[in-house]
Amino acid sequence: MEKKKMAFAGSWYPATAAKCEAAIKGFLKENQRSFDGSFIGGIVPHAGWYYSGSIACRVIASLTSDEKIDTLILFGGHMHKQSEPFILTHGEVETPFGPIEVDNELTDKIARGISIRQRSPNKFPDENTFELQYPFIKYFYPDAKIVVCGVAPSFFAAIIGNMAVSEALDLSRNVRILGSTDMTHYGPDFGFTTFGTGEKAVEWVKTQNDRNAIKAIKQMDESKIIAQGLENKNMCCAGSVAATSAACRKLGAVKAVEFDYATSFEKSASQSFVGYAGILYALS
Repeated sequence: MEKKKMAFAGSWYPATAAKCEAAIKGFLKENQRSFDGSFIGGIVPHAGWYYSGSIACRVIASLTSDEKIDTLILFGGHMHKQSEPFILTHGEVETPFGPIEVDNELTDKIARGISIRQRSPNKFPDENTFELQYPFIKYFYPDAKIVVCGVAPSFFAAIIGNMAVSEALDLSRNVRILGSTDMTHYGPDFGFTTFGTGEKAVEWVKTQNDRNAIKAIKQMDESKIIAQGLENKNMCCAGSVAATSAACRKLGAVKAVEFDYATSFEKSASQSFVGYAGILYALS
């Protein structure tokens, strides 16, 4: 079976199953908190595991269920507003824990229902928005399949989210939804220094710019999500967030809960830093 090979293993996250499992067990002990409700989707960051793996791991772990979960639908992609959405058509994605099979039937139905570029594993881009989540997905959902879709920050994102869930429901799939984005990329490395540098800039990102993005996410308003990302540079993958929001509402989510937040500045103080948020979508 054709396989999408790992591109970031050994640098952005551990290359072996034993080291990945050790990291995951450590993440699960961090910043433990509990929320009432049943969660059917989440927003996760995609920096190297050292910086944001803990948040992503714990969000993904929160979607587990006593019922068998058939498929994880993963939205991501660093894309411009005019970029063409794309989907992994078939095969497997490689992880240190073993491969995850693409849900071919669901992917085919999505691709037939909307205009989306179909990419084979050998032509699929090396995207940290996707690959950094694969080991977590395989670890917590070892028997689940996957749908991997790149979504641009445009009105079309919500259409893709809705379509993906409609087709999943038509196939009687029990699915979970994941969207991958980091928040504000601030500092000279990113050409964004409007509010100076140092702790004053970090405070602005944490209490204003990223807070505005999280507010839009919690309102589950896809148009505001897209606007925040494009106008305020506080989501690098606003399209994936909008698609996830729409998909989760289609599945019955009634609220989005802020699970955790951090910045890379806490791990490595620098003039250039990135924000990370974890969000859960709840059915009640």
